[in-house]
Amino acid sequence: MKKRVLLAALAAAVCVTSGCSFKKGAQELTQEESTAQPETTVTQVQTPSTAQVPESSGESSPEQTQALEEGTARIIIATDIHYLARDLTDMQMSYEYTADHGDGKVMKYIWEITDAFIDEVKAEKPDLVILEGDLTYNGERDSHIELASKLEAIEEAGIPVIVIPGNHDINNPDACRFEGESIVNTESITPEEFEEIYDEFGYSEAVSRDPASLSYVYQINDKTRALMLDSCQYDPKNLVGGMIKDDTYTWIEEQMEEAWNLGMKVIPVAHHNLLDESEVYLQDCTIEHSEQLIDQLESWEVPLFLSGHLHVQHYKRSHGDSGIYEIVTGSLSTPPCLYGILEYGPEGTFNYHTKSLDMKAWAEKTGNKDKNLLNFSNYGRKYLSKVFYNQAQDEFNSLNTLQGLTESQRDMMAKVYAELNSACYEGKVADIREKVMAKKGYKLWQEEGYPSILSQYLEWITADGGRDYNTLSVK
Repeated sequence: MKKRVLLAALAAAVCVTSGCSFKKGAQELTQEESTAQPETTVTQVQTPSTAQVPESSGESSPEQTQALEEGTARIIIATDIHYLARDLTDMQMSYEYTADHGDGKVMKYIWEITDAFIDEVKAEKPDLVILEGDLTYNGERDSHIELASKLEAIEEAGIPVIVIPGNHDINNPDACRFEGESIVNTESITPEEFEEIYDEFGYSEAVSRDPASLSYVYQINDKTRALMLDSCQYDPKNLVGGMIKDDTYTWIEEQMEEAWNLGMKVIPVAHHNLLDESEVYLQDCTIEHSEQLIDQLESWEVPLFLSGHLHVQHYKRSHGDSGIYEIVTGSLSTPPCLYGILEYGPEGTFNYHTKSLDMKAWAEKTGNKDKNLLNFSNYGRKYLSKVFYNQAQDEFNSLNTLQGLTESQRDMMAKVYAELNSACYEGKVADIREKVMAKKGYKLWQEEGYPSILSQYLEWITADGGRDYNTLSVK
């Protein structure tokens, strides 16, 4: 069994921990390009920032209480849970350091987050729950088994759950447990074991199975099917980036033709992104040669694609004001712990909005006295800010060209990075963009940040952040 010493193993930069790497030489976006609004058939509902509203009461939003068109499917979408079996950590130094210098996952409360999500799903009573991959921290066998056991509670409530793997989930050499100051390798799983563990969560109910991958088709209702695409690379070894196999493209075409002939709509779902959702986070995030998949889906007039992986709440359209929409749902394990609610009509119209887990209500309901959970909105914001602050400071320490900055300059720059990146993850940069860009710390990034990739990332965040990415309605 392989053991890794903490400080040697945990020099985790933001681009590694989030599962994507920065694009070299990314194009700069003009303000006009980044804020151009979709065509008039799209309704974007602006909502206050999470910081300005109280935690949810757990009741349905107005959108949910309206009568839905016959044949409309109401679906909860969650992704990037990164669940870790409770026995795989002793909560000591290696675990704490990994969390504080990671990508924002609230590892300390991953079990409570998962349980609260399951409770909210049962209260919401959707027609279906879709989990878009990265179900586990790093593919630990025990984590998969424990999570699958928890998901049974949703199905026992009469709500079906369907899953696909993410890049962390299968044949992962980094499957681990945390012991004191060390990280120790543990057993991962094979593709066959993934299918066996999650047999009741899509695979045994599939209308069709792809012989070349873990992709399958699930019948949502009489009008709509889910095309669950396995975009991961794990044979012969696990890779971060995504791709679709040639044989799978053939299978996709057969499934699209069958659905078309039956008069059914299809919702494609993958872990990796169909479009270049970030001009900086690109390599290992967008499906390799995704233009082939875009062309294929658009040839069948597919209006919507769902994905995760990026950990950022975002959406985009393939050709600016035309083509297929992709909605990327943020990570459930990263504050504000969002999940998506999609109402998908029989004619391909849809309404999507996000909801934050109400950890306070869950803690009160279960009698949990943890002050962090009882004030999770505040705790989560501070935690995420600390993680991103640490990322910036780690960047300053790693680049010789930035080591001439004063401690005060580093502090101001790190705080600005943390503020903007937290808002980006939440999909709400528009709420704070102008205020933050006026700060001295932001100007320092512009003047002193080169060659740090983080300065390029901040430019993209502010250029892209002209709208709220938590709501999208297409009629």
